Amino acid sequence: MKRLFFGALRHRRSFVFFFASVLFIDFLMIGCKKETSNTDAVEKEIQSKSNSQNGSNGFGNYTGLAPQTVSELQQAKIATAKYNDFAQAIADGYVDINVIVPEMGYHFLRMDNLNATFEYDKPEILVYNKEENGRMKLVALEYAVPISLSTNAPSGFTGDKDHWSVYQGVLWTLHAWLWEYNPDGVFNATNPLIHVH
Repeated sequence: MKRLFFGALRHRRSFVFFFASVLFIDFLMIGCKKETSNTDAVEKEIQSKSNSQNGSNGFGNYTGLAPQTVSELQQAKIATAKYNDFAQAIADGYVDINVIVPEMGYHFLRMDNLNATFEYDKPEILVYNKEENGRMKLVALEYAVPISLSTNAPSGFTGDKDHWSVYQGVLWTLHAWLWEYNPDGVFNATNPLIHVH
């Protein structure tokens, strides 16, 4: 009888241990599920805020631009997508011109594109920013036309929102922030979100 009692008690202890283990694991799983759902909710909120700040079209701040201008900008972005690979830009002839500007970045020029003709799908300059890990990230396209070849500002994109600047008295220049959101507008010369490393 004594053996039977202790045997049953041992089985009961095993059962209690087993049951307690199952409850503990279940408790952990519920906690993990709540943690995951909270994380998902936070990520969705961040993404939602990011989308509202970056414009709903996913291309950038196109506020106030004509549909034709937006179409041209999108075509320029598609044409230059390959330059998100910095090595591809170098392979295609873009060279470092040692122009590093705060709220802009590092400038790389392709001499073959530098002429009197504005072509939105063939920017003369690619603007990169160096990330903290050293990777070069494409942030903007820059168009440049020598003043010696065009005494007036180039016609540029459709509409009147692209304002060309004169760079050191030798070039007409225009930035298009297609690869990094610019709260000041896609054609603004500088971008307050760019912090040069």
